[in-house]
Amino acid sequence: MLDTLLTWTDLTGQEFAILAGIVMVAGIVRGFSGFALSAVVMATAVLILPPVQLIPICWWLEIVASVLMARGGWKEADRGIVLGLVVGSTVGVPFGLWLTTSISVAASKFIVLTLIIVLAATQLAKVRMPFLATKPGLFGSGFAAGVVTGLAHVGGMVIALYVLSQDAPAAKMRAALVLFLFLGALTSMITLLWFGVMNGTGAARGLSLALPVAIGVFVGQRLFTPRLAPYYRPFCLSLLCALAGAALIRTQIV
Repeated sequence: MLDTLLTWTDLTGQEFAILAGIVMVAGIVRGFSGFALSAVVMATAVLILPPVQLIPICWWLEIVASVLMARGGWKEADRGIVLGLVVGSTVGVPFGLWLTTSISVAASKFIVLTLIIVLAATQLAKVRMPFLATKPGLFGSGFAAGVVTGLAHVGGMVIALYVLSQDAPAAKMRAALVLFLFLGALTSMITLLWFGVMNGTGAARGLSLALPVAIGVFVGQRLFTPRLAPYYRPFCLSLLCALAGAALIRTQIV
């Protein structure tokens, strides 16, 4: 059975075990914070697979996590804002996919890891951009998230930056991120298929990793309590900076 799974996913036993551990940790972060699942996977698993092969895996993982968390997101999120972001993102995804399928693996790794560090550091610094509170800011943020999603499947980081500019409470930000990632994943599937990024191997890898990510999300949701809410985002962002920084250094040395 294990041999069949490894053949199906085109991975070695060691690669699959490492990926399973990575997605479980990413699931805990997602269940706890409402975002950063794909960012954690990209920041670490990029040393095993190139970003273009991780994108379809992240899509399936985000779907699993979103289904488990969508109920709370729909209830608490500002649906008007989320829908505006989704519209912008839908337009932006093809641009990001075109870029990631047009450049070398080494270049895409460098861009992805640098992007994660910059976005995480920006949010840690609590940078606020007042113009984002406008209609153009809303759709522009969605478009930027779509480009980043197509490039590295870390559009949730951009949306987190947008929500931060609104001074939203932690619970509301988490809900908006959950709902955006769910709706955004549904609209991006067509683009992934069009560019040939979503293929049988990518789907097999994503589905085979569904159980560990689901376990992680469940654990992460249990950790999200009012007592820990003030600390959840700084912890997750610091973790992302550390992981992406270490991976970036390693890619430049190897």
